[in-house]
Amino acid sequence: MNQPFRSPDLSLTTQAAEGLPRRRWSVAEIEEATRLGLFDEDERFELIGGEIVPMNAKGIHHEVVKAALTYHFVRTMPDEVRFAVETTFRLSEDSFVEPDFIFFRKSDGLAALNPRNALLAVELADSSLGWDLGRKARIYAQFGIPELWVVEARSRLTHVHRRPGLEGYQEIVQVPETEALRSSVFAGLTVTLSTLEYP
Repeated sequence: MNQPFRSPDLSLTTQAAEGLPRRRWSVAEIEEATRLGLFDEDERFELIGGEIVPMNAKGIHHEVVKAALTYHFVRTMPDEVRFAVETTFRLSEDSFVEPDFIFFRKSDGLAALNPRNALLAVELADSSLGWDLGRKARIYAQFGIPELWVVEARSRLTHVHRRPGLEGYQEIVQVPETEALRSSVFAGLTVTLSTLEYP
């Protein structure tokens, strides 16, 4: 939050008592507030059902795995598929998340990215594992994202989620780092985490 608008003693987060209404934000309002400097551009949060959810800082394990996967994806991605790293993924008028990777068809383009044309989301979890496997996975499923990979940054165990529904993903399997991960949504995306080049 831009410091001229608040005392340094005022916490950035609050937890309202149950039953009290909260102010519902839209994605457009958050984007305008950021443009006006009310939020720092590098302030990390997601908007879930109109509520701002602060995100944890990313640790070194997260960054190492992200760097290795980025290098791998750039070298091996099928030409008809593209991906974005840590982009704002707008789910609805009052919700956005920032997946570590989001895949989409080249023909659709990043500007038109939405839940109907997203192919795969990848989350790298360190301190955020509970959130990524719980509420956030259900959010992805409710919006119909066909496939979600949640990679534990320390052990490199991947939780592969498929068959989205309103109650969450109907199929969840764990894949150790020594086994190949293969997307069920589009051919050509495969990675074995134990064989990547880590910086």
